[in-house]
Amino acid sequence: MKSLPVALLALASLSAFAAPFARGDAAAGKKLHDEKCVACHQRLVGGDGSDLYTPIDRKIETPQALLQRVAACSAQVDAGWFPEEEEHAAAYLNRQFYKFK
Repeated sequence: MKSLPVALLALASLSAFAAPFARGDAAAGKKLHDEKCVACHQRLVGGDGSDLYTPIDRKIETPQALLQRVAACSAQVDAGWFPEEEEHAAAYLNRQFYKFK
């Protein structure tokens, strides 16, 4: 039984090396983003809304922070997204703007 905790520890440490949003589908996330996010972001920053992701003093500095921000925005606009859809949107944003490894 001593090997079980060691196996769990090894599995947990492997997940730390997994790419962020590995279960996310960036193509599906782009569609969700375009449908639910762009209009609000355009109202906030103008243009195509993408300047929201690229400010000099970026507040989103980790994959976890990005996923939390996506979930908060989803709730704010009442997108009705499931956690999997939030991960898809985060995967798209990461691929397009954030580039977390």
